[in-house]
Amino acid sequence: MPEPRTLTEKLFEAKTGRAPSPGEIVVAPLDLVYAHDGTFGLAVEVMRQTPLLDQVFDPSRVALFIDHAAPAPTVAAALVHQAMRRFARERGVRLFDVGNGISHQVVADEALVRPGYFVVGADSHTVTGGAFAAFATGVGSTDAAVAMATGKLWFRVPEQVRLVLDGTPPPYIMGKDIVLTIIGKVGSDGMIYRAVEYQGDGLRYVSMDSRMTISNMAVEMGAKVGLFPSDSVARAWFQALHGLDVPRIEPDPGAGYADEMVLELGKLEPVVAAPPNVDNVKPVTEVEGVEVDQVFIGSCTNGRYEDYVAAARILRGRRVAEGVRCVAIPASRRVYRRLLRDGVIDVLTDAGCFVAYGTCGPCIGAHLGLLGENEVAVSTTNRNFTGRMGHKSSKVYLASPATAAAAAVTGRITDPRSLLRGDAPLMLTDPGYRYAP
Repeated sequence: MPEPRTLTEKLFEAKTGRAPSPGEIVVAPLDLVYAHDGTFGLAVEVMRQTPLLDQVFDPSRVALFIDHAAPAPTVAAALVHQAMRRFARERGVRLFDVGNGISHQVVADEALVRPGYFVVGADSHTVTGGAFAAFATGVGSTDAAVAMATGKLWFRVPEQVRLVLDGTPPPYIMGKDIVLTIIGKVGSDGMIYRAVEYQGDGLRYVSMDSRMTISNMAVEMGAKVGLFPSDSVARAWFQALHGLDVPRIEPDPGAGYADEMVLELGKLEPVVAAPPNVDNVKPVTEVEGVEVDQVFIGSCTNGRYEDYVAAARILRGRRVAEGVRCVAIPASRRVYRRLLRDGVIDVLTDAGCFVAYGTCGPCIGAHLGLLGENEVAVSTTNRNFTGRMGHKSSKVYLASPATAAAAAVTGRITDPRSLLRGDAPLMLTDPGYRYAP
């Protein structure tokens, strides 16, 4: 009988022919390498200055995204975009130009990341792909250049942590509440270079959109990757959205882990991460009443269909409070079109939101909604350190889309439970769900 394997061990074994031990250095072949307009410049410079790297190993497995400062808000950004378009033409690499969306969402939209894949991206939030049982992680631009040229990369095998999601979450809980609660418990450095594997009977209630949110913020607790199994929820998602029959990949019962943590979903309540640290997590009820200047609903963390449905359930029939800006930027064209079809965009615009799509924009302080001096934002993004979204004196509270929408309506941080109608779950486990206003 073979030894029980963790999900991480199974992924490495499938790629390298054996299950390496934590701390061991291995070289693995890659299924996808990508970079965006914030990281492409250094990567291509390394490739062009190093003759052995001045190539692309397989254009079909390399992708470039113009998503961070898109459309170009400055001449400098426009020049980077020009260089990316030129490189894509010369090398035959697939380019997702302005309007396609944020890289970590588009790779899901296009099924470029799948169970069992090894994926590296020149961006820390490449870890979003762990939602699909892929070993997906961010690397520096130099490593990205090596990966684009050779199709393989070295990895130090991380220790594995079993994180059990136990029980049934209340209907008002979203993936953002789950991951912020975890980060609040373990700290921003609590999982440094570990592979966090999500397991437990509670997974059946956690949608793919929320899984992407949770995996996206693995890096905010220091983890190398945040992995969900390819279970019935994931396989139904691939079949419904892409017509793909993907393999079931799950850890074995009895597999050994360096550590274990249990989160009881039934005890969760809406939370925020108060400035200036992502692990400064508090129940919404502790910070209610803080006045808000701007609300941002979007980014690679919470720019998906489920997120805007949750916001729409609060915004429908209401207006954004006077003196508050509410910026809503769906993460991709595909997400935007689905929201448009189902009337969600109408709900957002009727409420007074500014709606665009397919750019990181305010998340990184690039454009479409920077904060002024001493302004306060409630944001569905992943980081709230000083100056992240604008002026160095501004403050950012990280929250779920439901909590963000509640703040937009009232003009202050508000418990979303006070504004939600009915008891329909905010996490949409049905991949074919259609919102009906």
